[in-house]
Amino acid sequence: MKTEKLKTIPGFVDLQVNGFGGIDFSAENLGAGDLDTVADSLNRAGTAAFLATLITSPLPVYRRNLALIGRALESPALRGRILGIHLEGPFLSPRKGYIGSHDPQHVLLPDVRLLQELWEISGGTIRLLTMAAELPGSAELAHCARDLNIAVSIGHSAFDEQSLDTLVACGATAITHLGNGLPNLIPRHHNPLWPGLANDAVSATIIADGFHLPPALLKTILAVKGVSRTIVVSDLAPIAGLPAGNYRFAGQQVVLEPTGRIVNPKHKCLAGTGTTLLQAVNYLASLDLVSPADLVKLAFDNPLRLLGLQPQDLHPTCRLCFTDGSFRIFST
Repeated sequence: MKTEKLKTIPGFVDLQVNGFGGIDFSAENLGAGDLDTVADSLNRAGTAAFLATLITSPLPVYRRNLALIGRALESPALRGRILGIHLEGPFLSPRKGYIGSHDPQHVLLPDVRLLQELWEISGGTIRLLTMAAELPGSAELAHCARDLNIAVSIGHSAFDEQSLDTLVACGATAITHLGNGLPNLIPRHHNPLWPGLANDAVSATIIADGFHLPPALLKTILAVKGVSRTIVVSDLAPIAGLPAGNYRFAGQQVVLEPTGRIVNPKHKCLAGTGTTLLQAVNYLASLDLVSPADLVKLAFDNPLRLLGLQPQDLHPTCRLCFTDGSFRIFST
């Protein structure tokens, strides 16, 4: 990639952060001060702002943590740094492979009343919902989410072309981590990857950490979706930032490797990542697939647009510049 001078940017915007440094947004013992700790840590690591992501959890955890996070986001210290909540579940496919590392015993069918309750508990801070497209009641749930000003993304879903089109007509605008949240073996033609790529009405979020998607698939997604309809996310796991070793995450044993790769040995799948969004963008830069200016669109402009926000809505404490082939933090 040739050197290109860019204006500095206030860090990247991450739509999928499950926690960091041992702090888990879906944990029963989450504290209000933990939000400040993660925001400070990620700002220093190049993330200007992010969505606090709650994965599939027991209802008491949702009710407790959504209320706690909603109250915490009223703090001026977090305004413009944590942009809201990403609810990744519980309305997902419970099928093996599609469920990934989420706990299938806590998966629920789409429930409009429950979503309304959770939104109210959160103080209206749920900004993004990842849900399956093919489940009974999915269309009604998507309509409800859009009425609440929640962006709808399809993920952990065994959707086909018809169910995808139906949910797009109901307001879905994205696919969560396209190419992941799938079984290790899928039918070669009739699987969610092809309609997900082919549908021009939805953006695709991708995990570009060097583990979740091979370079050839990253190139294909960017070629088909284009820069304008692709968003890079980290999918940071709560154990990101900790030493390599064995940990428990999402109720299951996982292994954090020195590279930042996180593996669930039981289900033979990945379980989030230990790679920050800045590291992911720089990995993508190393592949020489798009220009530095396009990388800014993928990890700054596009996620803000999905949420209906503007750069002036952010209040970061770091800045990034592109030099010598990568983005670097030059002030905090």
